[in-house]
Amino acid sequence: MVGSRCAAAAAAGACPRKRPQEEETEPKEPSLWAPAPSLGDGSDPGLSDSEESVFSGLEDSGSDSSEDSAEGQDGPSSGKGHGGTEKTTGQQASTTPSGRTEVSGARGEDGEYAEDSSDEEDVRNTVGNVPLQWYDDFPHVGYDLDGRRIYKPVRTRDELDQFLDKMDDPDYWRTVQDLTTGHDLRLTDEQVALVRRLQRGQFGDEGSDPYEPAVDFFSGDLMIHPVTNRPADKRSFIPSLVEKEKVSRMVHAIKMGWIRPRRPRDPTPSFYDLWAQEDPSAVLGRHKMHVPAPKLALPGHAESYNPPPEYLPSEEERQAWEQQEPGERKLNFLPRKFPSLRAVPAYSRFVHERFERCLDLYLCPRQRKMRVNVDPEDLIPKLPRPRDLQPFPTSQALVYRGHSDLVRCLSISPGGQWLASGSDDGSVRFWEVATARCVRTVPAGGTVKSVAWNPCPTVCLVAVAVEDAVLLLNPALGDQLAVGSTDQLLGAFTPPEEPALQPARWLEASEEERPGGLRLRICHGKPVTQVTWHGRGDYMAVVLAAQGHTQVLIHQLSRRRSQSPFRRSHGQVQRVAFHPVRPVLLVASQRSVRLYHLLRQELTKKLMPNCKWVSSLAVHPAGDNLICGSYDSKLVWFDLDLSTKPYRVLRHHRKALRAVAFHPQYPLFASGSDDGSVIVCHGMVYNDLLQNPLLVPVKVLRGHTLTRDLGVLDVAFHPTQPWVFSSGADGTVRLFT
Repeated sequence: MVGSRCAAAAAAGACPRKRPQEEETEPKEPSLWAPAPSLGDGSDPGLSDSEESVFSGLEDSGSDSSEDSAEGQDGPSSGKGHGGTEKTTGQQASTTPSGRTEVSGARGEDGEYAEDSSDEEDVRNTVGNVPLQWYDDFPHVGYDLDGRRIYKPVRTRDELDQFLDKMDDPDYWRTVQDLTTGHDLRLTDEQVALVRRLQRGQFGDEGSDPYEPAVDFFSGDLMIHPVTNRPADKRSFIPSLVEKEKVSRMVHAIKMGWIRPRRPRDPTPSFYDLWAQEDPSAVLGRHKMHVPAPKLALPGHAESYNPPPEYLPSEEERQAWEQQEPGERKLNFLPRKFPSLRAVPAYSRFVHERFERCLDLYLCPRQRKMRVNVDPEDLIPKLPRPRDLQPFPTSQALVYRGHSDLVRCLSISPGGQWLASGSDDGSVRFWEVATARCVRTVPAGGTVKSVAWNPCPTVCLVAVAVEDAVLLLNPALGDQLAVGSTDQLLGAFTPPEEPALQPARWLEASEEERPGGLRLRICHGKPVTQVTWHGRGDYMAVVLAAQGHTQVLIHQLSRRRSQSPFRRSHGQVQRVAFHPVRPVLLVASQRSVRLYHLLRQELTKKLMPNCKWVSSLAVHPAGDNLICGSYDSKLVWFDLDLSTKPYRVLRHHRKALRAVAFHPQYPLFASGSDDGSVIVCHGMVYNDLLQNPLLVPVKVLRGHTLTRDLGVLDVAFHPTQPWVFSSGADGTVRLFT
């Protein structure tokens, strides 16, 4: 029954059975040449409810119902109005197996419907030509012909599932997503081949040959008549109404000023006068800061062709004028006298003066700018007067003479009564500070590089760096109880049963060396350049002139033990110093200063002096500031609480700095240089962390004579008095008080 009914309907041109997803997006135009029987009254008693509703939906979406009903009453001969509907239903009827042969037979009468390759047969999304991005936030992607939503396929697959599909599915590479429906489509071999041809820049049609021989449709012979002897159209003789409308619009736009015709450019260059607007009504003239154009000086009697005799220069004045510089001359010409105006020659400097006049007009500012009236003295920071910062050393008091070669180093005893100095003559001399008297001379056997008095007041011990050893001397000066307790302290040491491996060897002094004051000798195997004591007097650090991590060694006096605190080197070490308060060791290399915490055994801070070669180092007694001297004549002050960059860089010396020192009690620091001077500065460090240190140079002390291009080699302050000692290359030690 169903097959016969559908076949009968197909013969009539309308089959009601249809899938909604195969409905066309738009109703077709009525076909004027497809003969098909009409639907009569449009009703079929054999249709079910569902089929009738589907058919009624097609009826509503088709052409105008009034025209369809009017034409449907005319019978089979006038059934042209349903051509589009009949065509659609006929295509839909072809989907059923029973009606396929009859539809083809019905269309066989007209060859045009033998093959229908419409691209819109399978279009299900009927939202129209709108951007699909509008549906990004919705679960559906459009609507079908019945108004139902076309939902997107549920995609809960993550990247891992996609990767597995990529590995397992052999057709993964040819699968694309349909944007209109959201489903995955598999490209056929023909589509893949088409894409590959287009990517290679070839034609889409595989059978097309871009290099096929050209057919010469026209011969090269001259012919009388044209190829087509068709008469010209009538519209070629009539003005175009469309062009007339466009021209009228452009004319109206030009009249209204909406379109401005292009004017030809003038090829001649345009010049204008910068100083033309000099009248007060002009914009520049009304400007309150306007500067008028510089005026030419009016000519005087000297420029006349017949000047008075007093304006004519004499021969001496002429020679003096020629010897002067052009900028120093009062007149840029020499006045001359001519009998008449006709005898005046051409002016030789005319072009030069015109050029200078143009420069005056060109370079003159055309607007006066306000200048802030600042006194240059106000730009200099207000520093206190030096006499308000007393006491500080001002003059040379004593000269300690006795060394025969340059004095490299000096050190003061903790009580300030004795002074030790080391020289290149191979001796260490001990002086009485108050009288400049040499009380003792100890031969060291080599060049003395460094001398350091033990800071503990109950220990009378001096460390001397000579060659590759550090000599511990007991000079037997001062309090005899301290001298005796020092020998008892050194003699109370008992060596361990199993001596440990150490980077240095501790040797007792022989009986012949003990009367000279030598008690211990620490041998290192490499030259020693500096020795310094810890504040408590039990530890000392030495600097070796070697490469590698063994440049710095720390010795403990009570246990006679040596250790190398570093595992690797950070450059050539110049100076080391112990922090006066905290367990911190400061190591100055050529380009940086590193602070190491001895208990935690870690690097705490790295200071960048920004100078080429650090030569000396000193730490403030409070421990929060330090100064560095360099060979490029800079003195760098660091505030450790402020930054790792220099707080202040002082360039008072003209040559390399050799030594810097802080006073233990007074706010003073000094620097010695190869220019032979010692500069004393006031350096006040405040307890208030918000107030920066006050640095004021107060005095330049001179007295040393330059020897072999060397000046002051070391400076040291008296522990209790505002005095400074300096040792120089002239072989003297000088005291400034």
